[in-house]
Amino acid sequence: MNVAKYIDHTLLKPEVTDKEIAVLCEEAHEHGFFSVCIQPAWVKFAAEKLADSEVKVCTVIGFPHGVTTSEVKAFETKDAIANGADEVDMVINIGQLKAGNLDYVKEDIKSVADAANKEALVKVIIESSLLTEDEIVTASKLSKEAGADFVKTSTGFNGGGATVEAVALMRLTVGEDMGVKASGGVRSAEDALKMIETGATRIGASSGIAIVSGAVSDSDY
Repeated sequence: MNVAKYIDHTLLKPEVTDKEIAVLCEEAHEHGFFSVCIQPAWVKFAAEKLADSEVKVCTVIGFPHGVTTSEVKAFETKDAIANGADEVDMVINIGQLKAGNLDYVKEDIKSVADAANKEALVKVIIESSLLTEDEIVTASKLSKEAGADFVKTSTGFNGGGATVEAVALMRLTVGEDMGVKASGGVRSAEDALKMIETGATRIGASSGIAIVSGAVSDSDY
């Protein structure tokens, strides 16, 4: 199995510089990672760096808390695509989900899916560590109904990361037609393989090099 092709090579910390993004892009190209996952302000820079490679550019929407309005998330999505993003990972409004305002959550996701208009793949970050099992199921169903392409476990910035239990539940809920991305706390090849065996089709990690080289990272994302 070529684990590298599952990995979104991730660098989302606010203090990141252009030099670090350039290195991230070089690493992704060298190791054959699926994409780089970066903040929106770096999308155009990364797209230019990766123009002659097969590495995709992924960015985040409503990140990391998911509490910007649907209109802002839609604008962020269109702007990211205009700057060269191939994929967008949006954060749901977790409070609205917990309050039972499911129409709001579905329409929020749909606003991003509609804005992407199939020009970019849409992943929905449900922040599984903050949800009950029933809420994980509900968020996954809403993501599918709203036209998203993937469900994703975590931002890596709001508590715990991916667990095999959450990944298995998400896969069971969305079936085989959608992707499942495990992110947060995947630090080794063993971690990555467990997630893939459980149903993940993408791994979000800042530990990509450790994963493909057989090391264990101490990264918190």
